[in-house]
Amino acid sequence: MSKVNIQPLADRVLVEPAAAEEKTASGLYIPDTAKEKPQKGTIVAVGNGKKDEPMTVKVGDTVLYGKYSGTELNVDGADYLIMREADIFAIL
Repeated sequence: MSKVNIQPLADRVLVEPAAAEEKTASGLYIPDTAKEKPQKGTIVAVGNGKKDEPMTVKVGDTVLYGKYSGTELNVDGADYLIMREADIFAIL
């Protein structure tokens, strides 16, 4: 897990997306243009939550989120997503 100096505000979280699948279950390699956007990642930073709505997720949690959730960020060559906790479907 990487160390990044971004502190999300309120109910936002910073997610490091999992790597896209490189090959299919049967062993075929997937070209970059056909790779699915990952929908799983690891929480690397968490906001303080909103009044009366404490955060459910914590740093280190592996989560599932919507395919088009969040805003993409690139920090020091690494890709991240920042999204609201409500965009997270589940903790794995």
